[in-house]
Amino acid sequence: MDKRTLLAVVLASLVLLSWSFLTSKFYPTQNKIVIEQASSPTTPIAEPALIPKPELELPAPSFQLSREKYEVTFVEPLAAIKEIIFKEYGSSSFPLQYGFLLGNTSLAFHKQSVSENSVKFIYEDKEKKILKDFNFLNSNYGIELSIAIQNLSSVPIKVDLPLVLGVLDFNRDPMQSRFQDVTVALMEKILHVNGQKEALFQDVQFLGFRDRYFCVIAQPESDKWQGCIKKINPKKTEVCLSLKELTILPVQQVTEKFHIYLGPQDLKHIAGVKPEWSAIIYYGTFDLIGHLLLQLLDVLYKLVHSWGWVIISLSVLIYFLLFPLSLKQMRSMKQMQALQPVIAELRDKYKDSPQKLNKEIMELYRQNKVNPFAGCLPMVLQIPVFFALYQVLIRSVALKGASFLWIKDLSEPDRFMILPVSLPVLGNEINILPILMAIGMFMQQKITMKSTGGESAEQQKMMMIILPIMFGFIFYRMPSGLVLYWFINSSLMLAYQFRINRTK
Repeated sequence: MDKRTLLAVVLASLVLLSWSFLTSKFYPTQNKIVIEQASSPTTPIAEPALIPKPELELPAPSFQLSREKYEVTFVEPLAAIKEIIFKEYGSSSFPLQYGFLLGNTSLAFHKQSVSENSVKFIYEDKEKKILKDFNFLNSNYGIELSIAIQNLSSVPIKVDLPLVLGVLDFNRDPMQSRFQDVTVALMEKILHVNGQKEALFQDVQFLGFRDRYFCVIAQPESDKWQGCIKKINPKKTEVCLSLKELTILPVQQVTEKFHIYLGPQDLKHIAGVKPEWSAIIYYGTFDLIGHLLLQLLDVLYKLVHSWGWVIISLSVLIYFLLFPLSLKQMRSMKQMQALQPVIAELRDKYKDSPQKLNKEIMELYRQNKVNPFAGCLPMVLQIPVFFALYQVLIRSVALKGASFLWIKDLSEPDRFMILPVSLPVLGNEINILPILMAIGMFMQQKITMKSTGGESAEQQKMMMIILPIMFGFIFYRMPSGLVLYWFINSSLMLAYQFRINRTK
């Protein structure tokens, strides 16, 4: 990778990392269950007994439902899911805090029954009865949720029923919370929105949110639901489905059903429940390129059965696919470097006449058939591939817990050595791959500079040191799978740079 591509990638990465630390302003909101009379021939129904608000994080009775692939923790009084632990992915946790809670303040439910495939909750008083039934599907990570509300009183009641899918917590590690976003499927389009900003969406087909590796998606059977993102404090937001107000007549029972996916961001798992839900896997501006790379990763894994070798194979494959562009860029740089001594003389000769200098330099390029912009197009074409691949690898749940050589987890830094003391900048971890990658970049730039002279020589010497250090620093705590890709790519580029420097 040449220095212009390196510089572009470094600057773009710094912008992205800086942007992830920005926070939005606080907009206070309320979100609650409202159950009231449709008319007032008698005194209003008394407010039911409430438990403390979930955001206070007070202790509450909980229990676990253990299944083959995951373990679900329920908070019994809330009839809600606190978190889910995925056994297949290194016991990773996906916290919802109070997933599928009926409102911000809730009725005090009781556990009615628990089996291998279902959990049922009930709330009942003299005016109404509410049943919540979680039915876990045998395949993949699908759930069917049924909520039945029966009017036990002698007068109609109105129900305004928000169903909270879960909480996005931006108090977490900024490097992790920046992966959180919300997906909203409307009648004609799918939106991927910032989870820190309040919003309301009409006619929602399905709604979901995700973190780095896992996601939750809910689709109501009826068309009466709105989607909403509501702040509960400056750093937390609720993602919810809000029911348009309905009236329940005496003795009448209203049942609302939801189809849910609660699992890893894996295309085959999500499509196994509902193919259209795969839209939650989104890679930003270069989403199309990202999905093509994702399909390529799956094909390579079926061939080599090791995610480490998949990444190496992908790096080699992309290197050769982009090789004609890279070769053109290298040759353009070599031609430009050969002309640097002549350009330096022209700068001295026409230092008082910038227009004349530019004219002479362009004439020099014309005579030597050199296009000074020939190296830009390959760089521009490689940048989308870089960012798409970055998104795919850094979000790939398949790398979670996957080992390779000394690397125990390709989704984490390689941690070649853990020190008993913490060092400045490096901490207590020695990550070999970023260091090797930085050394390779330094060597590549050093051999590129051999024929360079003139006024730019000192600047290039400075960049030869600064760029590898900056790039090594940026990649030092990134997932080792991503660093492995760039280490292999840089090594291939370095090897070919040696070869091209030997040609006359």
